[in-house]
Amino acid sequence: MKKITIAIDGFSSTGKSTLAKQLAKHLGYVYVDTGAMYRAVALFAMQKGYISSSSFDKQALINDIPNIKLHFEFNADLGFAEMFLNDVNVEKEIRTIEVSSFVSKVAEVSEVRAKLVEQQKEMGKNKAIVMDGRDIGTVVFPDAELKIFMTASAETRAQRRFDELQAKGDNVSYEDVLKNVQERDYIDTHRDDSPLVIADDAIEIDNSYLSREEQFAAVLELVEEITKTL
Repeated sequence: MKKITIAIDGFSSTGKSTLAKQLAKHLGYVYVDTGAMYRAVALFAMQKGYISSSSFDKQALINDIPNIKLHFEFNADLGFAEMFLNDVNVEKEIRTIEVSSFVSKVAEVSEVRAKLVEQQKEMGKNKAIVMDGRDIGTVVFPDAELKIFMTASAETRAQRRFDELQAKGDNVSYEDVLKNVQERDYIDTHRDDSPLVIADDAIEIDNSYLSREEQFAAVLELVEEITKTL
């Protein structure tokens, strides 16, 4: 079967990573969670004191970008690659609601985006990759053979995220999660550099009422249709 590039974009908490992992595992492709990369940079900014609920020293973060080293390491027990920040596994730390509250602001910084997009393009130069994020089909891989844009209502996405955090033992309220989702939506779609938009040739999927299995089956059918024509 011809190897292709699969770009999955969409709003936060639409299950992009879940779908991307399913596809990568089934197809034997490399999976890259670009959201984890931006989350890791946000965590770095938090650790350095560059960002807080009341301030954001963008220039300090920009100056420190050369000292941010990111890489993924595959965890056979989990079945996917985990995020490492400066050789430290931060997979758990980057999934907190606190990091979520800062990640879109950090992702607005053009210098941060330039650094990560460069790395992402390099990762996908040999195709056979599934990458999810906010600008994969529009900026990172504008020539991807398959582009998916995932969406769902803010309330549905907040409930999913709330359930996920509760299962991890995080003490959060649904109202706070919903507010975070709505704030991230606004920032992601209104930033000057690579705002979240639907690529002209992307296929939009509203998964508000789709199960993971139904969604996976639908997208896998798209993959098979495309590879047959190449």
